Amino acid sequence: MNVKAFNGIIISGIGGLYRVRPLAGSDISTGEDGTVACRARGVFRHDGISPLPGDSVTCILSDDGGEAVIDEINERKNSLIRPALANLSHLFIVIPATKPKPDLLTADKLVSAAEDKGIEPVIVITKEDLDEDECERIAAIYRLGGFSVFSLSGHTGDGVSELLSYMEKEAESCLCAAFAGVSGAGKSTLMAKLFPGLSLKTGEVSRKIQRGKHTTRHAELYPVTVGESTCFIADTPGFSMLDFARFNFTDREGLPYTFREFAPLMGECRYTKCTHTKEEGCAVLEKVKSNEISKNRHDSYIAMLEEITKNPPWKKKQ
Repeated sequence: MNVKAFNGIIISGIGGLYRVRPLAGSDISTGEDGTVACRARGVFRHDGISPLPGDSVTCILSDDGGEAVIDEINERKNSLIRPALANLSHLFIVIPATKPKPDLLTADKLVSAAEDKGIEPVIVITKEDLDEDECERIAAIYRLGGFSVFSLSGHTGDGVSELLSYMEKEAESCLCAAFAGVSGAGKSTLMAKLFPGLSLKTGEVSRKIQRGKHTTRHAELYPVTVGESTCFIADTPGFSMLDFARFNFTDREGLPYTFREFAPLMGECRYTKCTHTKEEGCAVLEKVKSNEISKNRHDSYIAMLEEITKNPPWKKKQ
């Protein structure tokens, strides 16, 4: 029996069956979707490791007609628990201007999670056609913080070309990116505008309760051509809540460093153990008072700090 090894990227995983896309140049037969169905070695389960979409893997395939097997998971640059993805370079955080009401605390949790993992957060505000003023208010908050911000309408397509131009410029490093945000924010609609060939399913928002109906059920990567490069774009489950008890996140001391507006000010406060919430001589609070740091962002920081205090790292490990 001959065994052939090949390298690839996990596109999706459901029920222990993974779809792996071989790297260019691999002499491997694939299905119509360009992937190979693989099972993972049992040792991964024994070691408490779960293969994730985005993982770079080495697989082996025998010539006896048996299933391909994921033999090795290469070192990860980063990984997220919710959504379950690995090796992301960018996280496009989608915030609706309306319907549902924008939830900036959830957005800021996603921003901080990205910053903590070394993933570039990009702010995308949707439904500009429904509330242009609210769209601009939100955009101003994140532009002040130094983020790349895009306001657009996934429905009309206005502003989508500017986001696509940004992605083309980032294409060399944007090998694996995800779109995330609350359900009903318009993630799948936007992705369909950006990449019409994907034909992603889109959902609608309940008029009665103004909450998004979950359309996407699991994280899945889609290979797309951006400029002259091939990138992997992830569609992810909608978020109605993101809590620190379930999310692999930072601690109290590390939280300020996940706010890029705060990070340059660390060490400049009067007190060494400043919490940046109410102390006199706090460099962060001074910037908030002078409107150099958004009060909305600082309010999110306080709320997140309270959540971490209630769910410290030692409690998560139990």
